[in-house]
Parts: sequence; C-alpha cells; structure tokens
Amino acid sequence: MNQDELGRLLVDRALLEGEFVLRSGKRSSWYLDKYRFETDPGLLRALGERLAAAVGEFEPEADRLAAPALGAVALAASASLASDLPFIIVRGEAKEYGTANRIEGPFEPGELVCLVEDVVTTGGALVEAVAVVREAGLLVRQAVCVVDREDGGSDALARVGVRLRALFRAEELVGVRKTAARRHG
Repeated sequence: MNQDELGRLLVDRALLEGEFVLRSGKRSSWYLDKYRFETDPGLLRALGERLAAAVGEFEPEADRLAAPALGAVALAASASLASDLPFIIVRGEAKEYGTANRIEGPFEPGELVCLVEDVVTTGGALVEAVAVVREAGLLVRQAVCVVDREDGGSDALARVGVRLRALFRAEELVGVRKTAARRHG
C-alpha cells in the first residue's frame, strides 16, 4: 500500500467531521478517531510497517520503541513486530497496584528509545512521556506519529530536544477528504 492509498484509508475509516473537543481542550471541526484505525488489522499493519520504517530512517540506533498509554500501544506493538524492536509502555500515572511502574516492560538505563504516537496536537502527552523516560535514564531524541495536527506539538517537542516526524500532516488528510467530496459531490 503506497502513501496515498494509506492516507485515503485513514480518511475513509477514521476522519470524522462535526464538533469535537480535543485532549488539549481546543475545539475542532474534524477528528481522527485513532481507535478506528488502531483496531483495523489491515490499517494497523500498514501503519506499523510505516512507523517501523520511519524509526529505521530517523532513529536507526534505537534500542526500543516507547509508547504513551493507551492510544499508541497498538501502534507500537505493530511497529515492534515490523521492526523487531522491543517496546515499553509509558503510563500517564503509576497504578496503585502491581508493580506501580510508570514504565511497563523491561529496559536498561542509557538505552535509546524512539517515541511512537498516534495523533499529535499540542504535544502535551508526548512531552510528558519524554520526561518520564528521561527520568528513568533512557535517551530520546525522536518521535514518530501517524498524524501531526500542526497545532504546536512539533514546537513543544523541539523545546525538550525531541524532533517529531509524522507519516501525515493534518493538512494532507483534510485535503484528501475535500478532494474525495468534490469527486462524489
């Protein structure tokens, strides 16, 4: 599946129009429902392969992937299978039971991780994940995501020394939707 086909599938299966409140609290007339693309085996496989390729290109020395819970876990698992890189899960907060870890999965301090994310808007969740993995002694310089909504996330990550790489920019996906609507309307 090429980039254009993957973009059309994302739009067809996961781009919703209406009035939405984003994690950042901002309002939007469109929403990319990550659960619609992360629960579709074919789309998840294709995205995992693309994310694995992006990690190979932009962070080829990565020891493992890191994914904020819950949204990016399926993507990291798919990219892990495609790349043979193990992954860790970064919790928003430690649970009060079990191991009570903020990071789930084995790792060694000093390892280089590449963050994997679904949709980045302001970058708040990823900036928090960066702080957690660095506090645990891991190195992080790059993050890869499916979609950058281009609403400050890249800049927020740059301020903490992490470069964001996106498979798609929001503008591209909204453009795909508009082109499809013109063809059918």
